[in-house]
Amino acid sequence: MEYKWTVLSNTTLGTLMSSLDSNIVLISLPTIARELSGTTLLDLLWILMGYTLITAAVLVNFGRLSDMFGRVRLYTYGFAIFTAGSALCSLSQNGPELIGFRLIQGVGAAFLFSNSGAIITDAFPENERGMALGINQVSIVAGSVSGLVLGGLLTYSLGWRSIFYVNIPIGIAATIWAHHNLKELATIKESQKLDLAGNVSFAAGIGLILTGITFYATGTEHLSTVIGMLIAGFIVLLVFIYFELRIDNPMFDLKLFKIRLFAAGNFAIFLNSLARGAVTFVLVFYLQGPTMRLTPLAAGLFLVPTSVSLSFFGPVSGWFSDKYGARVIATLGLTVSAAGFMMLTRLGPTTTFRDLLIPLILIGSGMGIFASPNRASIMNSCPPPERGIASGMSSTLVNVGNISSLGMAFYVMSLSVPVASLAGIFLGTSNGGATGPWINSFIDSIHYLFYISTAILLAAVIPSLLRGKKKEWTGTNLNEQKT
Repeated sequence: MEYKWTVLSNTTLGTLMSSLDSNIVLISLPTIARELSGTTLLDLLWILMGYTLITAAVLVNFGRLSDMFGRVRLYTYGFAIFTAGSALCSLSQNGPELIGFRLIQGVGAAFLFSNSGAIITDAFPENERGMALGINQVSIVAGSVSGLVLGGLLTYSLGWRSIFYVNIPIGIAATIWAHHNLKELATIKESQKLDLAGNVSFAAGIGLILTGITFYATGTEHLSTVIGMLIAGFIVLLVFIYFELRIDNPMFDLKLFKIRLFAAGNFAIFLNSLARGAVTFVLVFYLQGPTMRLTPLAAGLFLVPTSVSLSFFGPVSGWFSDKYGARVIATLGLTVSAAGFMMLTRLGPTTTFRDLLIPLILIGSGMGIFASPNRASIMNSCPPPERGIASGMSSTLVNVGNISSLGMAFYVMSLSVPVASLAGIFLGTSNGGATGPWINSFIDSIHYLFYISTAILLAAVIPSLLRGKKKEWTGTNLNEQKT
């Protein structure tokens, strides 16, 4: 096998595993709530969100570490850490333990996410990167959707702990495979330093904002406390930006945003993630909620059209972008997804698989059409020595968009639905039927979310169109790539 295909197959497995675990837990949360006594609504929300938060918080610094010590080496460490975290998750005896072990999983996922795009870019020629990155990007989103089906099947058949057991043999095999078969092609820059101040301030700022939102949505803290946390979070993020503009080796190399393709692609990818991050979250609650009452497995199967259409269009759009550039193709993907979200605003208290088929196909197709060209455009725009941190920055924006979307969804739903009723849906303990007094509010809150998602996707069209023409890095300094 040519080395580039070894790289693609291994990195695709890595991103598939790490993205799959972001949603494989979601479908199992009601079962986890019943079997881990004393677990609260806030615990369950952070079992889900903590994984993505830790990944977003450390991912860029891990990209910097990979530029210093080798992308392949740290990518392999990521497989090992992720596998160990999965084993620990399967042994959890209470909610806080599971949150902590999910954080370990998230650290491993950060190593995998921060390096996979850079390793692929190093191994493939420029005229094939769109296709290769397209396949890799498909694994990210397809993993997050197929995790629902696999999680539902495993939970139904073998119990919730089995969703973590399955990672152990695959992770061990993949770690050995990466160690023996991947080779370092990047130029190592050992003189760089880690941006600890940036890492801490970024994690603290995002953490304070999301914790404040979830405290308010779950009724855990008073409004004054929540407002204080939100203000503190934004202040800390401003401190983060101050640090990044004044140190030699920043966590976020803001100079890369002088490259128009890089800046436009990353703004578009963030808005896309902010729009779509909550769609699975919301539909899982809807399908398993008091009006539909589907099993975890049935709910997962309802969402298969998204995964299938995404998996088809991802590599195809990547191949087209290699020939014709990313601007038109990526923008088309955003508009197709927006059409799917708009159709979902018509959901009633109950629906059928046939009613969901077209909107979910449109959403999945749009995701696939957008992801590959956009990712290739971002990576091709960067100088080779910066691809590790560029990959990490891009993946961080995806994760921040996803977790912010989850926080937004829970907040919007809590504005319409009483906290106790929302907790019943989330924990799988709701006894209300389709005629409950708050059912209309629950359905209305779903409509509001999909209207918001549609608007955000249409806003993402603007940076996507402004990215300019197809161009690979050819200069010797960032100033040459401003336009």
